[in-house]
Amino acid sequence: MSRSSRILLVDDDADLLKLLALRLEAAGYEVDRADSAETALGVLAARRADLLLTDWRLPGMDGLALFEQVKKSYPTIPVIMLTAHGTIPDAVEAVSRGVFGYLVKPFDSQALLDKVSQALAFSSRAVAVDDDNAWRAGLVSCSPLMEELLAEARLVAATDASVLIRGESGTGKEVLAKALHLASPRAKGAFVAVNCGAIPDNLLESELFGHEKGAFTGAASRHQGLIAEADGGTLFLDEIGDMPLALQVKLLRVLQEREVRPVGSAKAAPVDVRVVSATHRDLESLISDGLFREDLFYRLNVVALNLPPLAERREDIPLLARHFLQDVAGRYGKEVTGFAPDAMEYLCGLRWPGNIRQLANAVEQCCVLSTSGLIPLTQVQKAVSEGMASIPTLAEAKREFERDYLEKLMRVSSGNVSLAARIADRNRTEFYRLLQKHQLVASTFKEGG
Repeated sequence: MSRSSRILLVDDDADLLKLLALRLEAAGYEVDRADSAETALGVLAARRADLLLTDWRLPGMDGLALFEQVKKSYPTIPVIMLTAHGTIPDAVEAVSRGVFGYLVKPFDSQALLDKVSQALAFSSRAVAVDDDNAWRAGLVSCSPLMEELLAEARLVAATDASVLIRGESGTGKEVLAKALHLASPRAKGAFVAVNCGAIPDNLLESELFGHEKGAFTGAASRHQGLIAEADGGTLFLDEIGDMPLALQVKLLRVLQEREVRPVGSAKAAPVDVRVVSATHRDLESLISDGLFREDLFYRLNVVALNLPPLAERREDIPLLARHFLQDVAGRYGKEVTGFAPDAMEYLCGLRWPGNIRQLANAVEQCCVLSTSGLIPLTQVQKAVSEGMASIPTLAEAKREFERDYLEKLMRVSSGNVSLAARIADRNRTEFYRLLQKHQLVASTFKEGG
């Protein structure tokens, strides 16, 4: 391991807390101490631990309640309970609920160290982790939230389980997907990224599944398709919530049968891909509205990873800002070395609704327009208020245009779907699907509606 493991020790007995800490530190571990469950949760929020060692009986929240909170927020951290003879049945029950193990007081030092060693063997940071963190190099962070997320990502990367990455636009979902690929046994295979919201619906099927020569007008040659291109590697489906229902059925078949059939072909070819998908939309609501297949959702959502917005990991803003500045300065040949202290403080206090993408755009504009080695507060304020931070992504611009276009058509046709579909050169079924996608109801555009 590149560093010693960190243990969070929780006990309201000050003498025992000190004694246990000394024993663990003498064995080479780093130890954080807390005298209550509430204090322990605060410590975890500030600095992630590899193992939680807690007394069962604590003032306020007890050890089991602490375990439940840790299990919910930090599921990869193993927990060992310290218990008295009277609570052994409770401790046995706790093991069935996910506690790694327990030690009955009094216990000797070697029993403690043996149990700690066994627990750390199951910690995502302590088992088979080499010193090379290249797989996560694109994820610049010191946030405990992100560290826990990356620990989960490292665990799931070793499997072939489908992963659904949730998070707001601009939080770095594709970067996390690429990290999953690099940490997996498929790292030497291809990583193929597809933005389902940026490719027109009539082209998405051909791009994903491929087509045979002559399959449709304009198909002058055979096209392999992105799913087949990802064979042996990872297929990343960004904005999966924007995929049309007809293609959802075909994708489900690929996941179930592990084979893909190009458009216009009578034969299906075997394919070996690991699927990672991402969305900023509420897929459960889309399922309720009939816009997303429930069976596909369960196929994609074997493991869910939730990327926090930048506002919930503000400690990462200085790291990210310096990272982007160094990159941009190198690309443009600018001798800009950093931000003035008040400029950095301003950056850290902003809400960042566009998340990391918005921060990166603001930093790039600051660097491009900077006339000194240190970016001042006024430059940052200008970049955030009127610069590229306000420019939407291609997918966002496409969705906005599509909705505006549909609204205009429905007003012109007074809610007549058949007429609107003819003007748009689309069939009624497809046009109704577009209206559903943007939550537009035809009757509201009719006279008196």
